[in-house]
Amino acid sequence: MLEHPEHTGPDGIDLIKRFEGLRLRRYLDAVGKPTIGYGHLILSNEKFDAPLTAAGAQSLLKKDLRKHELALRKLVRIAITQQQFDALMAFVFNLGPGRLQSSTLLRCLNAGQFQRAADQFLVWNKAGGKPLAGLTRRREAERKLFLS
Repeated sequence: MLEHPEHTGPDGIDLIKRFEGLRLRRYLDAVGKPTIGYGHLILSNEKFDAPLTAAGAQSLLKKDLRKHELALRKLVRIAITQQQFDALMAFVFNLGPGRLQSSTLLRCLNAGQFQRAADQFLVWNKAGGKPLAGLTRRREAERKLFLS
């Protein structure tokens, strides 16, 4: 049933956690940005000198999700299912709302072309112009959730 979801559901949270992984100490992500927890990008005003707890990582994830949910709700102009929202949230969590905003995926979605939108997830599997196996698996999982 089409609706206007406002929050990421359990399927979306599970997908994000699975692909982001949990790291309780600071690390550099694939593009060299300082990161912690479930893919939380560390801002210049944040300090994470000590390891996080699992509860702290969960709290950061919820904060990050709220920010991205608001952005996603502004971009999607049609009713979608919870699974579609969750798949889009996993995409936005990984790439940011700006990438979705300028994408063919969003144009197809807002035009009601759900199959074409789903197929667009698979386009976003590259880093440095080269397909990455991990990104390919993630985009396939997002597409599958979107279509479920």
